[in-house]
Amino acid sequence: MTEHGDTTEHADTTEHRELHPAAVAPASDPVVLLHGGTAAGWMWQEQLDVLRDRAALTLDLPGFGRRAAEPWPGLEAAADDVVARVRRLGVTGRFHLVGLSLGAITALRVLARHPDAVLSTFATGAILAPVSRRTRALARLQLALWDARWFWRAQARMYGLDEEGRRLFVAHGLTLRRENMAALTREVFGGGVPQGFGYGSGRILAIAAEHDPAPIHRSLELLGAAAPQAELRVAPGMHHIWSIEDVDLFNAALLAWLRGEVDPRLLPV
Repeated sequence: MTEHGDTTEHADTTEHRELHPAAVAPASDPVVLLHGGTAAGWMWQEQLDVLRDRAALTLDLPGFGRRAAEPWPGLEAAADDVVARVRRLGVTGRFHLVGLSLGAITALRVLARHPDAVLSTFATGAILAPVSRRTRALARLQLALWDARWFWRAQARMYGLDEEGRRLFVAHGLTLRRENMAALTREVFGGGVPQGFGYGSGRILAIAAEHDPAPIHRSLELLGAAAPQAELRVAPGMHHIWSIEDVDLFNAALLAWLRGEVDPRLLPV
């Protein structure tokens, strides 16, 4: 990795706690939250406050957060790692899955490979459709800038993060290994519905933010064809990381889903 200057800024990204026990007497099943491809488990801080009645697990995937030094193992192995890590953290029963972007793609792999472990899945921003040559070219450009602090600061501004969020985002981004991200993007950009994913995968809510790229919207169709029971929705007016763009809407939609409902503000496809 390229030297980034003062490494003390990275310290907070390694202190993230993955298991958050219920703050009150637990009345609900646990929920596992899987982060996006330029973040780690810390990105779910805004959601933890509304999940106080259950155990919440904000995992770091291999190659991210506290595990930034690890190689990216591939989506199937990452899915297996999720279940193994949940078990090591003491959750022995079934759990709800929540994923955004890379986390959503990984969640669908978990569902395909370990359907008996999952109660329901809330997946937003998953790419299952192949992406265009233009998107691949843009990804190569981003990888060329990967170790530049200004690049991560620009990304943080684009996502609308507050000052503390920007600091954490930049610090974490500079720990991510370029070779991991190159391998990950090659795998994700190839698209494809996970083998074994389908009707037997239980309750699924698949969401595209209104301003998500076209491949994510096309992916809803692929997902719906593979799993006809899935609820397919669009988050109106939202961009990719709407968990921080509109915390209230995201949290309300998540809580509704955990109750067995779909928030009516999410529009049918």
